Amino acid sequence: MHRGLYAAASAMLVQETNLDVVTNNLANVDTPGYRRRVSAFADFSAYLDRIEKVSEDAETKLMTTPPFTMNWKGKQTIGTLALANIFSEDVMDDHPGVVKTTENPFDIAIDGPGFLAVQDGGGNTFYTRAGNFTLNSEGIMTTPDGLTLQGEGGGIEVGTATSVVITRTGQVVADGAAVANIPLYTFENPTYLRHASKNLFTPTEQSGQPQGVGAPRFFSATLEMSNVSVVEEMVRMIEAQRAYEGASKALMTHDDMTSRLITSYSRG
Repeated sequence: MHRGLYAAASAMLVQETNLDVVTNNLANVDTPGYRRRVSAFADFSAYLDRIEKVSEDAETKLMTTPPFTMNWKGKQTIGTLALANIFSEDVMDDHPGVVKTTENPFDIAIDGPGFLAVQDGGGNTFYTRAGNFTLNSEGIMTTPDGLTLQGEGGGIEVGTATSVVITRTGQVVADGAAVANIPLYTFENPTYLRHASKNLFTPTEQSGQPQGVGAPRFFSATLEMSNVSVVEEMVRMIEAQRAYEGASKALMTHDDMTSRLITSYSRG
């Protein structure tokens, strides 16, 4: 009886987290370079097959153990049955977003895979698909939040140039003189990049470390928007709400049955 309560409660928690992911996607539909997140779920029993093990480099890692089996009075169970689902992770959808023309010479859109590198004041490097840049008071190309766009030799400074052009290959030309080249970086598994903010990412062990793109390509005076489809996210939201309601009704039904059972035994 209680297993049904646990299964229904876990389903409600899963859908609640799923709704959080969907609403965050919808909130960033107009954020340049945003990559939508997709929820992934797993059977709770699968997590019973994992143990934490300290490796030789003193890092704690999850290791998979042999399949977990249950015995009842000495008899082997046939097959497996997951009585509860849990939220496993949310991964990034790496499909490109819609590209729109802005006529701003500092805006760029990446043609193909890859990420731009930007750096904050503390020297921390982040990766992004957002190409909306501006100039700070020192004539250096930065994001709207003040992070410095990284060229092959560090920050890109155009000074007080009256004409700035970013070529197809990422070369920055200020008043007719080439001042920097914009590199691109790729990852072995970009879907596992960690969201540091709306459109900034940091590498993880699963994503791999950044590797330079040999021949980067850009569209100048354009901007890549988010890859969020409002219609698709609304459908996912409705599905999650319906699943949450169904699990809630199942929980109330099991609770009512438990109450009746307790009442019947107390009378007997």
